[in-house]
Amino acid sequence: MAPEGSDIKVLALVGSLRAASINRQIAHLAAEVAPEGVTVTVFDGLGDLPFYNEEIDDATNDALEHSPAPVEALRAAAAEADAVLVVTPEYNGSYPAVVKNTIDWLSRPFGNGAVKGKPLAVIGGSFGRYGGVWAHDDTRKSFGIAGARVVEAIKLSVPFKTLDGKAPAEHAELSDSVRDVVGKLAAEVG
Repeated sequence: MAPEGSDIKVLALVGSLRAASINRQIAHLAAEVAPEGVTVTVFDGLGDLPFYNEEIDDATNDALEHSPAPVEALRAAAAEADAVLVVTPEYNGSYPAVVKNTIDWLSRPFGNGAVKGKPLAVIGGSFGRYGGVWAHDDTRKSFGIAGARVVEAIKLSVPFKTLDGKAPAEHAELSDSVRDVVGKLAAEVG
């Protein structure tokens, strides 16, 4: 929860590892158009996370002093955030492996992970005609099981063909929609 008078901190997690991905551009757009009093930070270390393995997780293995550094960084960023915005494409009718791996790391220790009780929204886009709706639904379901307070009413699935080959920031309507998403997510903090 953000203290009175301070910015609401939103952590953006991107389900595409490509530096120039449209979903990454949407996440950075969220940071640019966030309403006053809201700061969106895009986490760039998801590609560095090892696959979830309980044997290397200090949250579930008492013999360990620390989890791998990328895991520690992710958990610290999530713990510091007031809310989480997941921006993901759809791969083969569901979410990418990097999103599932992120959920697994953030869900531990089970019932008390770094996203427990935090408002979370899922948006993004894909090449399919529905813009990644299946992936977004699956991501909401899995993060809900992991303990996040998924805000089901916040949805934005962008079919890439609607961008006409332009960057997301070049579309006023998409910019307005992303600003609205961030504002609604921030309003859930508290």
